[in-house]
Amino acid sequence: MKNVKTIALATALAATAAISAPTFAADRGDDIHAGDYNWMQMNYMYAVDELPGGSSHDYLELEFGGRSGVVDLYGYLDIFNPSERPDSDKSGSPKMFLKFAPRFSIDAMTGWDLSTGPIQEVYISTLFNWGGGDKDLYGEDAGDVNNASIGIGADVMVPWLGKVSMNLYKYYEIQAKAWNGYQFSMNWFKPFYNFDNGSFISYQGYLDYQFASDNDYSTTQASSGGVMFNGIYWHSDQFAVGYGLKAFSDVYLIKDSDGFQSTGFAHYFSATYKF
Repeated sequence: MKNVKTIALATALAATAAISAPTFAADRGDDIHAGDYNWMQMNYMYAVDELPGGSSHDYLELEFGGRSGVVDLYGYLDIFNPSERPDSDKSGSPKMFLKFAPRFSIDAMTGWDLSTGPIQEVYISTLFNWGGGDKDLYGEDAGDVNNASIGIGADVMVPWLGKVSMNLYKYYEIQAKAWNGYQFSMNWFKPFYNFDNGSFISYQGYLDYQFASDNDYSTTQASSGGVMFNGIYWHSDQFAVGYGLKAFSDVYLIKDSDGFQSTGFAHYFSATYKF
């Protein structure tokens, strides 16, 4: 999740502006780099009963993001089984997975104020997922996970949660060279309890849901499915620890079955160092 100082400040400013005015845009004046920032953190994670398949394993995650001019960026690199334990569920599997999600502000590129009601800023949104899957996903030795999405996004003020990123993508399988349905994604970060020493507890998470997908490729493929992560985290300036409950439904468009479970719940434990 994003750097706590940046998000807490942005959330507070957006909430104040939403109360005092009917709309609040990302007004950067003549300098589109006003308010630029960047952040990075390292998370050590342990997953219990992760779906599909019910895998329990550890991984190291380098998470990063920020804003520079027209570009709003989020991404992370996961390194599975970093100590190469032979008893890990990830032993012998692909080692790394990268999610890369740059968004390009239409407001900043055009100088238009597209804010209206709860909508704060509008983007051209992109999303790329590379690696960490099955090299035989598209056929024997065809390659690992490799997909891309493009669509429209917005920062939206939601009651209690504050500013929420929402994006609707058209989903493209790079390996298969085919468009295949859509994906709706959203993420949030809500500090809700503050301690006297400046640390706080937050509710943070995300939703990724694929739909209208072609399920003619295989009898085991679903036409819709996704995940929702719900995390409770304690944050200080330098550290964070947390627990997350993730709900899965036909995740990665794999139909849930007795032979291979893709619907259910998994638990995640995290310790974070912030740079």
